[in-house]
Amino acid sequence: MALTFSLQAECGVTRARAGIMTLPHYNVKTPVFMPVGTQGTMKGLLPEQLEDLDCEIILGNTYHLGNRPGTDVLKKVGGLHKFMAWNRALLTDSGGFQMVSLLKLAEITEEGVKFKSPYDGSEVMLTPEKSIEIQNCIGADIIMQLDDVVQTTFQDNERIKEATERTSRWLDRCLKAHSRPLEQSIFPIVQGLLNSQLRRQSAEDHMRKNVNGFAIGGLSGGEAKDEFWPMVSLSTEVLDTKRPRYLMGVGVAVDLVVCVALGVDMFDCVFPTRTARFGCALVKTGQLNLKQKQYETDLRPIDKDCSCSTCKNYTRAYIHCIVSVETVACHLISVHNIAFQQYVI
Repeated sequence: MALTFSLQAECGVTRARAGIMTLPHYNVKTPVFMPVGTQGTMKGLLPEQLEDLDCEIILGNTYHLGNRPGTDVLKKVGGLHKFMAWNRALLTDSGGFQMVSLLKLAEITEEGVKFKSPYDGSEVMLTPEKSIEIQNCIGADIIMQLDDVVQTTFQDNERIKEATERTSRWLDRCLKAHSRPLEQSIFPIVQGLLNSQLRRQSAEDHMRKNVNGFAIGGLSGGEAKDEFWPMVSLSTEVLDTKRPRYLMGVGVAVDLVVCVALGVDMFDCVFPTRTARFGCALVKTGQLNLKQKQYETDLRPIDKDCSCSTCKNYTRAYIHCIVSVETVACHLISVHNIAFQQYVI
């Protein structure tokens, strides 16, 4: 099988659990945080450094990889694993999130999503079939269905209903188009935004499909925690306990802890590396903005209890000195921030 999931332990009070996902390229311990390497690279880090940080699975972006390097190159080289020299597991999103992030460029119909490419201005139609074709070329262990994505705080109930139901229809097209079911697992994406009835309907629809795991989408888009967490709880309540559950786009420490307790097994987010590019290091009390003058003479590591190479070898003062002028500062903070995410999870 392309994926097997074995539970190793379960909490007696919450829905938290620990497990192992056996994938074609690696056995991944859950719960797990997946750093995001949009175009087959983690900004500021090499694949071997991610291995040193004990990252077992990372994420790539189908839309961007489909544009550059493109499927022809990926086919020739034998997939993204070989292209980026990564020997562990990969997950790719479907390109659906670009409906939100590039909405000014998008026209959404039942056929798919029409984009004007930000690379060359050409018109691109991303259909469920095309998304799966690209992901089959990329060769990730876990791939996502194309879903109809709406901004979480959107208020038009008819549009939310349309997107939720279309996502279920597109799932059927994705499963039919999938050419590598023994090597790659498609995860359906639970939609419904903050509408509990639609979210339950979406989860129940997906539960009836022959799939190896599930994704929870349509959240972490600006809504309040007291709206976000109940929707996660509702989703995990409906979804099968014997298959892994992936909460998309979530990476803030408090959300990781709460959502693990709610029964989530997998997370991804650009947060740790994007935060690093702004000179901010993640710590248990929040963030340290190492650009601030208060760190100019601070000879402590970012976190005295952290065992990452940055904290072992460099001080806050050193990083403060180079943070605005040297790209190596982003590299050093990224190493720490990913180590911090691994610690939290």
